[in-house]
Parts: sequence; C-alpha cells; structure tokens
Amino acid sequence: MNIQIFGTSKCQDTRKAQRFFKERGIPFQYVDLAVKGLSKGELNSVKAAVGIENLMDTRGSRYLRRNLKYLTHDPEEELLSDPLLFKTPIVRNGPKATVGYAPEVWKKWKEEGL
Repeated sequence: MNIQIFGTSKCQDTRKAQRFFKERGIPFQYVDLAVKGLSKGELNSVKAAVGIENLMDTRGSRYLRRNLKYLTHDPEEELLSDPLLFKTPIVRNGPKATVGYAPEVWKKWKEEGL
C-alpha cells in the first residue's frame, strides 16, 4: 500500500486517519494542507476517484469567509490556489481515494493488499 494522507493538524478526522494506519503498522505519507496543497496531478487522481463536487468543504469557515457560496467560481482552480478549502482527510492509495474518515474502505484496501 502506498498511502498518502492530506489534511491539517487541527482536523480531528485527519488525526484519526493517521492513528488508524499507525495502529495497523501501515506506513503513510502525511501532507499538511496548511503547508502544501495537492499538485494538479494529485488533484486529478483524487477527482477521478471521488468527484470534484465531494472535495470542497462548503460548510467550512474558509469557504464562508471567502463568500464562495455567492460567487461563480471554478472549484478546481479554487482548490489548487487555496488548499484549506478541501474537505479533510483525503486519503489516497494509488488511483483510489477517500474524503473524510472512512475506516471501512481502508480496511478493504488492507484486505486486498493494496
């Protein structure tokens, strides 16, 4: 398994995702979205797995503060320019990905040996 976890240190679900993989001895790479966002290629891979509509945190303070609800915008451009708009955690396993805390899916990945 080649796991990447994208999230923020303030996000409780991101910390739970890290704990999930640590407890099972599964190595992962953590990317703090407050420091570095997803590359265009990473975004395309995640978008293909979960859909662009599931990636933006439309209830988050960042989204509300920027008034994106009322503005016409390209979600992909906004996510690339402001990574703190992502729902977290984003867990990537090659071409597969999840958004949010999804231990059932991660258990299946482990069983499949991915």
